[in-house]
Amino acid sequence: MRITDLLTKSGVALNVDVSDKGAAIEKLVLLHEKCGNLKDVAAYRDGILKREEMGTTAVGMEVAIPHAKSEAVKAPALTAITVPNGVDYGAADNKPCKLIFMIAATTDGDIHLEVLARLMQLLMDEEFTAKLKTAKTPDEFLNIIDEKETEKFPEEAAKSEPEKSGYRVLAVTACPTGIAHTYMAAEALVKAGEKMGITIKVETNGSGGVKNALTAEEIADCDGIIIAADKSVETARFDRKPVYSTKVADGINKPEELINTIINGKAQTFHSNQKATKDNSSDSGESFGRQIYKHLMNGVSHMLPFVVAGGIFIAIAFLIDSACGVSAENNSAFGTVTPAANWFKTIGGYAFNFMLPILAGFIARSIADRPGLLVGFVGGFLASNGATLIAPGATDNIPSGFLGALLAGFAGGYLMLGIEKLCDKLPDALEGIKPVLIYPLAGLGIVSVMMCVVNPFMGMINSGLNNGLTWLSENNLGILLGCILGGMMSIDMGGPFNKAAYVFGTGMLTAAAATTDPATQTACYQVMASVMIGGMVPPLAIALSTTFFKNRWTADDRKNGIVNYIMGLSFITEGAIPYAASDPLKVIPACALGAATSGGLSWLFGCTLMAPHGGVFVIATIGNPLMYLLALAIGSVVAMLLLAIFKRAR
Repeated sequence: MRITDLLTKSGVALNVDVSDKGAAIEKLVLLHEKCGNLKDVAAYRDGILKREEMGTTAVGMEVAIPHAKSEAVKAPALTAITVPNGVDYGAADNKPCKLIFMIAATTDGDIHLEVLARLMQLLMDEEFTAKLKTAKTPDEFLNIIDEKETEKFPEEAAKSEPEKSGYRVLAVTACPTGIAHTYMAAEALVKAGEKMGITIKVETNGSGGVKNALTAEEIADCDGIIIAADKSVETARFDRKPVYSTKVADGINKPEELINTIINGKAQTFHSNQKATKDNSSDSGESFGRQIYKHLMNGVSHMLPFVVAGGIFIAIAFLIDSACGVSAENNSAFGTVTPAANWFKTIGGYAFNFMLPILAGFIARSIADRPGLLVGFVGGFLASNGATLIAPGATDNIPSGFLGALLAGFAGGYLMLGIEKLCDKLPDALEGIKPVLIYPLAGLGIVSVMMCVVNPFMGMINSGLNNGLTWLSENNLGILLGCILGGMMSIDMGGPFNKAAYVFGTGMLTAAAATTDPATQTACYQVMASVMIGGMVPPLAIALSTTFFKNRWTADDRKNGIVNYIMGLSFITEGAIPYAASDPLKVIPACALGAATSGGLSWLFGCTLMAPHGGVFVIATIGNPLMYLLALAIGSVVAMLLLAIFKRAR
C-alpha cells in the first residue's frame, strides 16, 4: 500500500506553529477528523496518547511518527504536518521534530507496521526528508512522496504485467557489525540487477535487525537466492531452492557475477535439515575455514553492543573520577572513588560481564543452532571466572578469558552437534524431550567438565599473553605491534585480516576488564586505540586524495570521496572499498602504510581507547585525545601522499 494512497491533500498542513508535543498531536488528530478518517475522535486521541506513554514515537532525524490501532478508525489513513521551528518530541537525539506523520490504523491486521516500515525506508534518505520539510504546498508535498515511492519501489508500477511480477533473484546480506558492508553489498546487488535487467530484492541483516525481509511467496517464485554474508543467517526457509553462499565482500565487488550464478543455474540446491535455522555452510560448498570465520563473526557481532556500551560507561567513570581530582597513578580504585563514578563503573562492568558468555553462546548457536546456546553461555561464563574441577566457584582463579570463551563456543558447539547425531538413534517416542531435557543436560555436563579441565591451562596462556603485552609496552616494542595492527586494519578493509586485528583489540578490552594491574590495562587499551585508528585512515586518505589530488580520480570518485570524510571519522573502513577494488595494487599499499603509521604513532604517544567503535565520536573515551587526532592526521596524510605517488594523473 502506497503512502500516497493513505495521505490526501486535506490531510497535510505545512508550516504549522505548535507550542509542544500535545499541540502537535491535537493538530494531526484534527486533520484526521477533517478528512473523515475517524468514527470517534476522542477514542482515537486516547489511543495515540496511550501509545506515547509507552515511549516517544520520535525516530530521530527531526521526524516523529505517532500511530495507533483503534476501533475508532474507519479505514487506514495518514496525516502530516511540517513544523519549521520544531517541537520537542522527546527524541533520543534531543533534536526538535520538524516533520510529523500520524498513522490511523484499524484493528484488523498490522497495517500500521507496514506503513511505519515504508515511511522509515523513505525517510532514511536525508535529501528526501529535507524536501518534505521545505515543501510550499500540499500538492508539492504529495508529489515529492509519489516520486520517491516510484523510485524506491519500481516493482509496484510493474504489478499489472504478469511476466514481470515477483523477483527473479533474492539476496541476503550480512556482516559482523551490520553497519557498512551489509548495506554496501545490498546497494551493489540492486544496482547490478537494474543494469542487467534482472528483478532482485535484497534482505539486509544489519545492526538494526532484518530489513526488507524476504517473504515465503517471493522465495517460492524466485530463481534462486544469493547469501553474501560473513555471519550466520536464517536459511531453513530456502529449502529446495538454488542457493549460492559467499562472503559479503563479493556482494560489493562482483555483484553481476553472483547474479549470473543464479540466472545461469550454477547454484546448488539447498537442503535444510528442518531442525535448524542457521546457515548450513557445508551444503553451500564453503570451506571449513570459511565456516569457522562465519561462526566467529556471529559471536563477535552479538558481543559488540556489550563491549561498546560497557566500555563507554567505564570510560565515563574514569572521566568523573579524573574530573574530581582523583589520581589514576598506582590507584587500583580509580574509577570507583566517587559515587557517580562507582555507579557508571559498576553498570559498565555488568555489561562487560556478559561479553564472554555472549561471544561463546552465539558462536555455539551458529554451529549447533538453539541447542548450542546453553553450552556456549555456560562455557563462556566458566571461562570468565576460571572455574576448575576443584574450585568451580572460587573468585581467585585465573580466568581463561577471551581465548577460553572461543574454545567454549567452538568446542561446545561441535560437541553439541555430536550429541544431536547420537540422539538421532533414540526411539521416536523421545523426540519431544530431546530439546528440553536430553540436549541441555548432556550439553551442560560436557561443557562444564571440559571448561573446568582446560581453564587452568588457558588461564596460563592468557596470563602469558597479558604479561607479554606489558613487556612489549615497557620495552618500547609496542610501537611495532601498533604498526602491525594498524596495517592489518587496512589490508583488506573488513576482510579476515581486518577482523583478526579487530577481534584481538576487543579481546584486549576484555583482558583489561579482568585485571587490576594498571600497566596491563594501559597496554590493552593502547591495542584498541591502534586498531581503531588503523581502520579510520583508509577512508580519510581517500577523501583527502580526492580533494587535493583531483587529477588522480574520475568525476564519480571525486563526488563520492566527500562521504569518506564522515565514514573515516566514524571508523567505517569500508568506505574505501570501492576505490581499493578498482585499483588494489596502488590503493591498498598506500592505505596500509598510512594506517600502520597512525597505529604506531598512537602507541608512541601513549593513546588509549576504552570503546571498540565510534571513531572521533567517542573522543571522551580516548586517552591523550589531541595526540590521537595528530596521529590520525599524520597517517592519513602519509596515505594521501603515497596515493598521489602511486597513481598517475588522469
